[in-house]
Amino acid sequence: MKKLLYITILLAAADTISCKKDKKNAYNGTAPSKTGSTLDLIRDSVFLYAKEAYYWYDALPSYASFNPRSFAGSTDLAALTKEVDAISQYKINPNTGQPYEYYSGAPGEAKYSFIDEGQVSTELNGSNNNFGFAPLYNDVNDLRVKYVYPGSPADLAGVKRGYKIISINGNSDIAYDGGSGPHTQFVINAYSGSNTITMVLQKSDLSTITVNLTAAAYTTNPVITYKTFNVGNGKVIGYVVFNTFTSEANADAKLDAAFNYFQSQGITDLVVDLRYNGGGYVATAEYLDNLIVPIAKTGATMYSYYFNDILASNKEVLLGNQVRREPSTNQLYNYGQFSYTVADNTTKFTKKGSLNIGRVFFIVTGSTASASELTINNLRPHLDVQLIGTTSYGKPVGFFDIDINKYQLYIPEFETKNSAGQGGYYTGMTPGSAEYPGVKDYDDVTKEFGDTTETLLHHAVNYVRRGIYSSPTERIQGLSGRQKTFSIDQANAAAIELNGNKFSGMITKKTFKNK
Repeated sequence: MKKLLYITILLAAADTISCKKDKKNAYNGTAPSKTGSTLDLIRDSVFLYAKEAYYWYDALPSYASFNPRSFAGSTDLAALTKEVDAISQYKINPNTGQPYEYYSGAPGEAKYSFIDEGQVSTELNGSNNNFGFAPLYNDVNDLRVKYVYPGSPADLAGVKRGYKIISINGNSDIAYDGGSGPHTQFVINAYSGSNTITMVLQKSDLSTITVNLTAAAYTTNPVITYKTFNVGNGKVIGYVVFNTFTSEANADAKLDAAFNYFQSQGITDLVVDLRYNGGGYVATAEYLDNLIVPIAKTGATMYSYYFNDILASNKEVLLGNQVRREPSTNQLYNYGQFSYTVADNTTKFTKKGSLNIGRVFFIVTGSTASASELTINNLRPHLDVQLIGTTSYGKPVGFFDIDINKYQLYIPEFETKNSAGQGGYYTGMTPGSAEYPGVKDYDDVTKEFGDTTETLLHHAVNYVRRGIYSSPTERIQGLSGRQKTFSIDQANAAAIELNGNKFSGMITKKTFKNK
């Protein structure tokens, strides 16, 4: 019954377009057939929604030229993923000469767009069903645990950040050999594509333990840890690891607990660790910004949305089929009834709490993406923002989910810019560059979060104490005895590849202003 209902919606969408002569932009005059398999109709809808809502729709070819039904795969989802990947490669960024969605680690695959069966939506509402940890290559022959979620199977088994992974499922051939290398792919498949895993782990004292994990359901606590450091001279640093922008219902109370503690301790400086935060809900990013921003900035512009000209000029047709229910009122609405102009989609700061600081440090890596970068960019015109780590992923665009049958399509529908008009960080934010003050250095996965000897946190502590960052010579000397085969940028790329180049994204659930 559900499939029949969705097929009806898809056919109705085709009828709607064909009778609107001034709105043929979705297929350039060649309407798709109303007959075909369920997969055929879904493939058609993926393309037609992209021709209307995709931020870079203007570079897409006609329906006939693109031929959505030609994309095939071992499963329906694989076929749809190939189609989404193809859609993503048309629009060229003039600053790079490559597609806006180009990623060097996986050419031809979408950097931002994806389609799934609701997994991301479930995870971002705080529900997970996995092992609760993730790995990271500290060096070519050094695979480590980079984080563990509280209450997860990994946490309950005693797994800690920084533990060295000696073997997985009896296989010790786990050295990094490139994003598509058999060893790297083995690691990716073992921790993200299976329900069980056995690992031999080495602790900091060189003793080893063997853990047998089974994926299980748990509620994600996006605040992995928070604490303060009194560094003398009246300086107190607040430190929080925020690992994913889950929904406000899941995240806000955890953030409040951390920031209430910071206020009680009288912190003067704040360090927000987003090094593995791949994004999530925009509303939660706004909430975090409102906790950080100075009190005097209430009412100032935080950021604005920029949609394509079809949406901004109210010429959308298909989005009217995206029916939603507003939880607070239980009323139905659809994406086609809202205004997509900049004027109607500008967000102002509304200060939360009483924390009033003038400087914030963000710890970032190539795994810092989307809503994380939005959080940083929103604050740049309003206080001293310092970045520490490696170049972030580079995702100044976001999306709202589009339901098609049992799938959810995520394609960039908007770009964001802060109150100073800053945005466009498609190649990432590089710490220590002219645009992003701070310091570039290796992620140090050998230490637990909050250890002030950990390289990136130590930079923040040192800066608060001295007012300057360590010189390149000092940083090199600090790495003596643990020189890496990886360069900083190679380590960054390896981390993204190990993550499967997948991020939660910058997902808006906001109720746009009615037209």
